[in-house]
Amino acid sequence: MQALMLAAGMGKRLGKYTNNNTKCMVEVAGKKLIDRAIEAVREAGINKMIVVVGYKGQALIDYINSNYGDGKTEFVFIDNKDYATSNNIYSFYMAKDHIVKDDTILMESDLIYDKSLIKNIINVRHKNVAAIAKYKSWMDGTVVTCDKNGYITQFIDKADMNYDYINDYYKTVNVYKLSKEFCKNVYLPFLEAYMKAYGLNSYYETTLKVVAHLARTQLYGFEIGDMPWYEIDDAQDLDIANVMFSKGKQKYDLVISKFGGYWRYDTMLDFCYLVNPYFPTKEFTQKMQREFPTLLGAYPSGLNMQNMNAERIFGIEQDYVLVGNGASELINAMGLVTEGTLAVGVPTFNEYVRCFRNCKINYVDNSKWNYGINLDAYKKACDDADLLCVVSPDNPSGAMLTKEQAIELVEYAATKNTRVLLDESFIDFAEPERKYTMLENEILEKHRNLIVVKSIGKSYGVAGLRLGIIATADKDLLKAIRNNMQIWNINSFAEYYLQTYNLYAKDYAAACEKIAKERTRMIKEINKIGDVKAFDSQANYIMIDLKEKSSYDFCVNCLDKYNILIKDLSSKNYFYGKNFIRVAVKDVHENNEFLKAIKGE
Repeated sequence: MQALMLAAGMGKRLGKYTNNNTKCMVEVAGKKLIDRAIEAVREAGINKMIVVVGYKGQALIDYINSNYGDGKTEFVFIDNKDYATSNNIYSFYMAKDHIVKDDTILMESDLIYDKSLIKNIINVRHKNVAAIAKYKSWMDGTVVTCDKNGYITQFIDKADMNYDYINDYYKTVNVYKLSKEFCKNVYLPFLEAYMKAYGLNSYYETTLKVVAHLARTQLYGFEIGDMPWYEIDDAQDLDIANVMFSKGKQKYDLVISKFGGYWRYDTMLDFCYLVNPYFPTKEFTQKMQREFPTLLGAYPSGLNMQNMNAERIFGIEQDYVLVGNGASELINAMGLVTEGTLAVGVPTFNEYVRCFRNCKINYVDNSKWNYGINLDAYKKACDDADLLCVVSPDNPSGAMLTKEQAIELVEYAATKNTRVLLDESFIDFAEPERKYTMLENEILEKHRNLIVVKSIGKSYGVAGLRLGIIATADKDLLKAIRNNMQIWNINSFAEYYLQTYNLYAKDYAAACEKIAKERTRMIKEINKIGDVKAFDSQANYIMIDLKEKSSYDFCVNCLDKYNILIKDLSSKNYFYGKNFIRVAVKDVHENNEFLKAIKGE
């Protein structure tokens, strides 16, 4: 058995990373791709490796000879001088004299995978094998289908994919085991004929597509399961691969720095971001999917229509509400028109500090009251503030004002000419007997110093749509905020969601009750452990004091060992020297996985 790596390409899409190197010299998670490939080859017991070089080929040859010239592996270098005008079909063909003499592991140079893959594919009893992975949304390029015995029946270019059959597709990992007989008698003859007819600028998989259906081919698809792998074509691929193959603190820091986009890491359980797992329902989601082709090519309505949709959902006058591209857009717009002194309870959502650039900020330190909401402290803060910001339920503690307390605070603030910005984004998750809203016409009209913010994306399970509202009966303030927003700030998918939501309002209420029950169960289970404390919460998250256990190290270990992402609060203001984490409340299965992690099971 020998290995063949095709490493002649220029890797232009990787930009600066391949200005002076071929792709396999790029580092991923602190190690070059070529080092990873050679380690995998050696671990598999292969002692001969053929490398077809081209772009920056001499640098690659020198690197390999300098670092692996210990005699353990025989390296054969083939120079594809036509690398700029040919593709990997020609690089493969240039190795023809070698691949007809011995069975070959074929690998591309822009791949990263667990080093056990090469050994595993060698151990598959079939002579001709393609490593394949169940197709997932992030994958790009050629896919295959297999028969009931696991043999590949066809190679399908991405332009020919039928997404109605997506569950039947597998992505080629671009690692193959090819017998010398197959190469000599089947593959190379077709390859030669194809190049004569169509030239050198194509891919070797194009010929596999032609021969796959032949009975004598019998190319077996070896499914690699959950083994990590990635094909690195551009800078974003490199960034994703760095996360996937990093370990420990490096991996945790990389993931947290992304601030989202975790759908790319589909096996990771995200307990960091706060999204309702029970809503939208399957029926609601399917309804939106059916409209996808229409919505994709359609302009959304202007902001007036979005405000009308909000009126239908929340029952407040459209003149009192603005719909935003997430609550963050609305907070930022309000920050632009607000001057004077802002009083804000901390720790809190950072946008309530970052966005009010024209304000002097006074902090109400909630850590003094064990991270609860102290009504008297907030009332006192009104004495020296033009605007008071209160998040209820609070983030990250989950503590909440009662409705009576909220109204008392707003009325007291009015006597001091202080506006109150009340963020009730998570209030729908409160226990049924404690749940309320200030989004009522009567309340807004009576208390014109009240501004209510509500995130729709998180609590309603559509974070990707970016939706939120701000409401107040102070029309002059609302007009000033609107002047700092775009007329088409909401896309068509978000508009359709708002238009359709009322059909599923009862399902949403039921989903929130499920979260409340799960939260109660989780708090109870966590507090059984000992040496940790889960705080009471009325939101879809729980704040936990790990006490003597390092919260950062715990979060790193959870990602490394359990593939669970958790928010570490130790670096946040007012948590210094403490070991607090915040975890989302998700569905029963996922919550049980977190409970195993915190119990060390």
